[in-house]
Amino acid sequence: MTDEFQFFYPNRMGAIILRTLSEIVGDEKYQRILEASKLQQFSGHLPTSDLERGFPFEYVSQLQEGVERIYGATEGREINRRVGRACLSGGLQEFNPLIGIADLPVRMLPLGMKLHVGFDMFAMVFNRFTDQVVTLGEDSVHYLWTIERCPVCWKRTADEPCCHLAVGILQESLSWATSGKEFEVVETSCIAKGDEACVISIGKRPLK
Repeated sequence: MTDEFQFFYPNRMGAIILRTLSEIVGDEKYQRILEASKLQQFSGHLPTSDLERGFPFEYVSQLQEGVERIYGATEGREINRRVGRACLSGGLQEFNPLIGIADLPVRMLPLGMKLHVGFDMFAMVFNRFTDQVVTLGEDSVHYLWTIERCPVCWKRTADEPCCHLAVGILQESLSWATSGKEFEVVETSCIAKGDEACVISIGKRPLK
């Protein structure tokens, strides 16, 4: 990897994102997205499935923008959220042998404790295996997932929050931890629009 890149996801996470995107949009649109993202090197070729930090933040961000270029902003953002949700499912399977996610009795705990444990666990995965920096907080009605170094909007400029992949990942992690419950998950601040950090606000009570 050249010196122009500073921060990375592990190759395995890059492969999960690319494979999931291809499965959701189909091969023809996937090839167009790779071209729009200037990532044609992944046409017919995925990164190796190892934990070496070799998938640059730039690539993650370029893919998000590429999806929006091909599908338009509204539909593209929804697809990026869908990819995030599907990546979480695949990621749990692929990272579980390393950290035992599925073996933790998270879903047996009371709701508040369950969410605290779940957020701590997922923040640990990103902070341990990637160059992404996640911190956790809360107010009276929301949990706050703060990404201080965010690959999803890396070097992007936007008029509104654009980290839809991250939103999707959190939506699915909440659904997994609570056996299918859905929560309000909204990105309220985004580095791409000039904020200091990307902040995703999660309601403390399920929507239904």
